[in-house]
Amino acid sequence: MGGNVYLAYDYPVLGAFLTIMWIALWILWFVLLFRVIVDIFRDDRLSGWAKTGWLVFTVVLPFLGVFVYLIARGKGMGERELAHARAQQEQADRYIRETARSTGTSEVDELARLSEIRTRGDITDEEYQRAKEKILH
Repeated sequence: MGGNVYLAYDYPVLGAFLTIMWIALWILWFVLLFRVIVDIFRDDRLSGWAKTGWLVFTVVLPFLGVFVYLIARGKGMGERELAHARAQQEQADRYIRETARSTGTSEVDELARLSEIRTRGDITDEEYQRAKEKILH
């Protein structure tokens, strides 16, 4: 045990940088691969056979399959992701509305509060009528 070990000399800074870069690229690759697979399953316009074909292509030849998928259907990925996010937001809003209604606030209370807001001048008569219709329906 008389010899000194120089770990920093054996692994230079450039080597550490390249290792971190490769790890980051692999993480990025797996994120991209799983996003493509999720998009294949999420797309309602694809038939079952088309989904199977794209899935087999991306699993058997992952690099080529993912890149071809991005070229062929990449634009639609963003649109499908946006539609999915909107649907989730609408579902959350619907749940919040249903939960808020079940807390005991009656239509009469809501109409009284709405009338109070209108008399203060915070909303116009037209906005009042629209909000009133929403409460009553």
